[in-house]
This record gives sequence, C-alpha cells and structure tokens, in this order.
Amino acid sequence: MAALLSPSPVLAQDKLDPVLRVRAKQLLGRSRVIVDYHGDADVRAITQRGGRAGRQLEGFHGQVAEIDNRVLAQLAADPRVAHVRPDRPAFVTMERTGAAIGAAVAREQFDVTGKGVGVAVIDSGITAWHDDLYYRVGKRAGAASRVVHFKDFTGPSGPSTWVADVLSDEFGHGTHVAGTVAGSGYDSDGRRSGIAPGANLIGLKVLDGEGHGYVSDVIAAIDYAIAVRRRYNIRVINLSVATGVFESYRTDPLAQAARRAVDAGIVVVTSAGNLGVDANGRPQFSGITCPGNAPWVLTVGASSHEGTAGRRDDILARFSSRGPTSIDRAAKPDIVAFGVGTESLSDPYSKLYSTNAAYLLSGTRRTWYKPYLSLSGTSMAAPVVAGTIALMLEANPDLTPNAVKAILEYTAEDRAESVLAEGAGLLNARGALRMSRFFTNPQRGLAAPGDTIEGQWTPWSQKVLWGNTLVAGGVPLPGSSAWNRNVEWGAETTATGQPVVWGAASQDDNIVWSTRDDDNIVWSTGGDDNIVWSTGGDDNIVWSTGGDDNIVWSTGGDDNIVWSTGGDDNIVWSTGGDDNIVWSTGGDDNIVWSTGGDDNIVWSTGGDDNIVWSTGAANQVVWPAPEDETRENRLRATPASH
Repeated sequence: MAALLSPSPVLAQDKLDPVLRVRAKQLLGRSRVIVDYHGDADVRAITQRGGRAGRQLEGFHGQVAEIDNRVLAQLAADPRVAHVRPDRPAFVTMERTGAAIGAAVAREQFDVTGKGVGVAVIDSGITAWHDDLYYRVGKRAGAASRVVHFKDFTGPSGPSTWVADVLSDEFGHGTHVAGTVAGSGYDSDGRRSGIAPGANLIGLKVLDGEGHGYVSDVIAAIDYAIAVRRRYNIRVINLSVATGVFESYRTDPLAQAARRAVDAGIVVVTSAGNLGVDANGRPQFSGITCPGNAPWVLTVGASSHEGTAGRRDDILARFSSRGPTSIDRAAKPDIVAFGVGTESLSDPYSKLYSTNAAYLLSGTRRTWYKPYLSLSGTSMAAPVVAGTIALMLEANPDLTPNAVKAILEYTAEDRAESVLAEGAGLLNARGALRMSRFFTNPQRGLAAPGDTIEGQWTPWSQKVLWGNTLVAGGVPLPGSSAWNRNVEWGAETTATGQPVVWGAASQDDNIVWSTRDDDNIVWSTGGDDNIVWSTGGDDNIVWSTGGDDNIVWSTGGDDNIVWSTGGDDNIVWSTGGDDNIVWSTGGDDNIVWSTGGDDNIVWSTGGDDNIVWSTGAANQVVWPAPEDETRENRLRATPASH
C-alpha cells in the first residue's frame, strides 16, 4: 500500500480544485470535499489518510468526505482518484402572480390543474400540514395532502423518510416555493392559490434551519428523484437552490446531475440567481448561478408585476442575474417570471416567519397564525414556471424537457429587454398551454400567436434561444428532432450526427424540415446548403434587443461572440479561442486589439497620441507614432478588429 500513499505533487496539483490547492498548503484545518473516482468508490483512499467517508453519490463515481487539509495532496495523488473538489455551499436564491401570467384563466379554459403530475421541490422542506397543501377549496374534510412523499438529506446519518408529525421545514423557504407550485389557496378562499393546485409534491430537504446546505446533498436529492420518478410520476424538479460557478458545466457535478434528470425525462427548473446588480446598485453581468449555467436546465430570471394583474407596467427585477454565464459564456436566462412580492405559504415555526414579521399576511379564514408570507427573488420565480409546466404536462404528457422549454420560450412575451436579462421573454402560461395542446394534434395554420391576458393583447415572442443561437420566424412542431431526449439543448446535430430540426417554415405550412429533398429545409448553423432560421442574414445567428446594447452574435461554437453593455463601451469580440479580442471602455480611449498571443497589439489612451504597435517581437514597437506618418497610414498599420 506504500505506493498508494506516496504523494505525487504534479498529479495532485492537476486533480485538486484551485480552492483546495491553497488549503493543501495549510498544516491545520479540515475540509469537506467530493472525491471523484476513476471507477467505483473506494473508501480506503479516504480512510487510509485519516479521513471520514460520507455519502456515495450514485449518479457518478463520487463520494463525500471530510479530511485534513495537510493530506489533500496525497488524496488527489491517489491513482484511484480522478478529481477532488470542495463540497461547496448551496443557498437559496430568495430576494397576484397567477392572474398576471394567465394561469388562472388558462386552468379554467383548458380544464387542467396539474393533476397527477409530480413536482419534486428540492429545498428546505415542506410543511405538509398547511391548509393550502392539505385541504382543497370547498372540500375541507377528507382531502389528502399535496405532499405525497418527503425525504430529508441533511441528517448526519444520511437520508431519512418523512414522519407525519415531525417538523419538516425549519427555514420556511421550501414551503413558500411549494405553495407557489401547488397551493390551493384554501386559507384565502382561492385568492392566493398556486399555479398548479392539482399537482403532487415530492419534498426533498437539502437545507437546514438557517437555509444552509451542501452541493452533495442537492446532487443526492436529484439522483433520488430520478430513482423514484416512476413511482410518483416526477416530471418536474424545482431547484430554487444554487451554488456559484467555479468550473464549466461540462464537468461540474451539480450541472451533470441536472443533466441526468433531463435525460431521464424530467424538466429541471432552476433560479437564475440574484446577482443582477453590484454593491453600488449598478447592473452587472455573468451572475447566473449553477446549475442555471447549464444549457439543459430551464433557467428562470425574475420580473415584477408591480402589484397589478395587467402586464403593461411589468418590469425586469433589478436583482435578477444576467448572462452570459461565467466560464462557458452561454446566453442565459431562458425565461423570466414574476418573482417580486410573491405571496405564498408560511410556516409559523420557521426562521423566515420569525424574521419577516412585516411581510406576513392573513388569509380570509380564521387561523391561529398568518398563513401567508410575501418574498422576492428568483427563488420565487422558478416555481411559477414549474407549476406552469405541471399544467402543460397534464394537457400533453408526451412533451419532452426540450419541447417544454421550447414552448415556454416561443409563447413568452418579449419585453424588449436584452436576451441576457430576460431570455426569450416573460412567461405566458395561457400561451404555453395553447401550444402544448397544439403539439398533441398540430393542424395547418396555427391561430394568432398571442393571447389576451387581463384584457390586454400579449403577443408571443415566436423565438427559441437554442443555446447561443436565436431561432425565429417559424413554428415548432412535435416531431422535430430538437425535442428528442438524446439531443442536448443548443446542439447543432443529434446523437446520430443528423442536423437538428425545430419545426415548420411558417405558421401556414406545418412541414417538418429535413434534408430528404429540395422541398424540405433544415435549420442548421453549418454548411451553405442549410438555411438558418434567424433574424439576420443566412450566415450569422443574431439576437439583439435594440441599439448596440447587450448583443450576442454567434456563428457556431465559441466563434464570433460579442457582448456589449451600452454604446461602444465594454465590448468583447472573439473569433475563436483567445484570438482577435477587443476591449473598449469608452469612445476611442483605452482600446486593446489582439490577434493572437502577444502579437499585433495596439494600446491607445486617447485620440491618435500615445499609440503602441507590436507585430510579433519585443523590438518591433513604435511609440509614439513618427511625426511624418499620416493618420491614414497609422490607421492602415493598425491590425483589423473582428
């Protein structure tokens, strides 16, 4: 065993998370980590170094452990170990909804309540005995709880199954979320009902009484939901819980757990985060939290209904996180929903109840406590979407996660915000239900793409944000390959290498596009023979919300990407890797062009003066420009930007 215990500094450095590399140099302290093995978990890699092995994570070769910092390098160097990362903290994204999104009218029009659809709420627990989760309006006696199953993942001895008389939500956040999904509104005579009052709730507790938790518990809860999905017909997971983005979604274990759920046919709805402004209240970008940074999840930002059911005064919530995502530079969120002043259920024994007295609300029935609580945050927006999906899946159980996401985006209302702030637009539950029913039996000539909500005409966005690609100008159809469960959202091809197909060319021509003959067309981002369903030319996919603000162009992969936050300020162009990059912080001042490594660089700090050109060697520098050189020649010598 000596060989296994011998540290390899180079190997350890490669396999240790950057945070743990720092801790590994400390002689004191202990860390809670997730150990990713090459094969099956082998606790000896942990215990032989004095560590304590915890829960195994079933979805991949991972295990939770607590171990001294001084032996982290040894653990990482073990040949059985593929990677060691911190078990990072998970946190809540908390900062008249039904009428404003058209849900109440839609339930009546389409005769759906989410009946039979299971929604797993991975959060701080659910207070199952709350009237709005236990009694149906007008049927107090003998009604069953909406919470059909509960499991606690926070205990030191691992998950425990719920016992009816045990306090189940000491923090209160999960109960509020659950009420938004499926509350009946009993204590308010239906006024504060959730979006899908007929849905079943599966409570998976991952946060403690202070709202704290670990990523490993969230991963375990996701994998558990996958395992019991058929027993409880779990079709939706609501994650109003998040963590920071520290690595690509391609390797992040939480993002990958969400992918396993989507691959199993479960729609994963997650909050975008509340990092839309900085400490000084100024808008900031790249604040999307994990797993909302992953393309396969449905990431929800927050908007405000401004206290009215009408939509004309609705605005984007300032706190709602904006894209692009950190590290992967993906366009997010996917959609926004109301998340300001959301009135949902309270737990009288919870911390949120005791610390938010000013936001507690009485119902219309006599109760010994105030049964409702007003909260804000993208935590509150996500369950609005999750409840809407439950309605959609009752209307059309055959919808796949990709189809659900496409329908929600296509029927959303474009509020003329940046796509990096609102995604495809503001949730329109009524439109989503119309499109879901259309998918059951598509007929030639779809009805007008819009809905009347609270007396106001609400046009559909008629667009799908397919990863970093805007797809617009046609009609999604149920037989399209884009909705297959083995197709990653945003991919250009299916698992078999065929071009991704989204639907029909127009509302009057419901033809599934393919490459079989000249009459059919494929929407794709590659090749001259394919036509891109887009808003600009046949070559580039463009989404833009006005002027030069907040624009992203992409022609495939990471090429030709532009982010802009106003005028010519703070612009980044990239045409592949790190080449051809331009930063600009105002007018012509402070500009950097780079076309690869240190070659061909130009700095300018004002006007035409103080310019440095470099064409590939340290001795090929001119500063300032020769006096006899004209402005035209100097500009001609400047490397072109892209």
